[in-house]
Amino acid sequence: MAQAEAAEKAAADVAAGGVDYMKIAVASGKGGTGKTTVAVSLALAAARGGARPVQYLDCDVEEPNGHIFLNPDFENRNECSLEIPVVREDRCTYCGKCREICRFNAITVLGKTILAFPDLCHSCGGCFLVCEYDALESGRRSVGMVESGPAADGVSFVHGRLRVGEAMAPPLIHAVKDLMMDDGLVILDAPPGTSCPVIETVRDADFILLVTEPTPFGLNDLKLAVGMLEKLDKPHAVIINRDGLGYDELEKWCRGRGTDIVMKIPFDRKIAQGY
Repeated sequence: MAQAEAAEKAAADVAAGGVDYMKIAVASGKGGTGKTTVAVSLALAAARGGARPVQYLDCDVEEPNGHIFLNPDFENRNECSLEIPVVREDRCTYCGKCREICRFNAITVLGKTILAFPDLCHSCGGCFLVCEYDALESGRRSVGMVESGPAADGVSFVHGRLRVGEAMAPPLIHAVKDLMMDDGLVILDAPPGTSCPVIETVRDADFILLVTEPTPFGLNDLKLAVGMLEKLDKPHAVIINRDGLGYDELEKWCRGRGTDIVMKIPFDRKIAQGY
């Protein structure tokens, strides 16, 4: 059975109550392809027709917009923070071991001066392990907020809002996924692209839907996204949005390599008006 057929059957079984749990990530190689529109529509359709609970997780924490469509009532708000080192210079011998172990240059020693750069810290904890003189104390750095609550048609809603100026999205995405339910259908709305935030979002998914558009840019970025998922050994299929623009190379590429196309959404003014 093709991957797309297997995913379609499994999603139908979840809706009918025959499968307890499935996680579908909706991703895209580039922004602006309609990824969130598809993710929200899938969550609403499943919630209206299914016997199992449905949860929507907006993991695009840099620019979350699923709440605009699902209008959740945020009952819970929790800060997400990382552990960072705080220097106690009265205990420091300036040996430089913390500097040597840090891959991200978040801490350095210059003569008799030690400097920590919290915004560069990835909270790996290595500096704490190598410091023999307890010259580093535990501090916290906020990376954003996780908000959750009920949304339209009974969809359970969770999203993250990255702190302005914060560069590290994966820890906040991980915090969003910590609230993932263990029953029913979970829709993960991934960030665009193929970088670390996307990988953090899709790595636990059972199936990934790639939303793309029939343009040269769409094809180029779809190739990158498919390559990423193949390296992760993740089953996936393609949805072509704005179908009918006249660029056929994307569909030819998919069919030539055996990548399933499960849906074509027409390039129609009514869809834009509905949006």
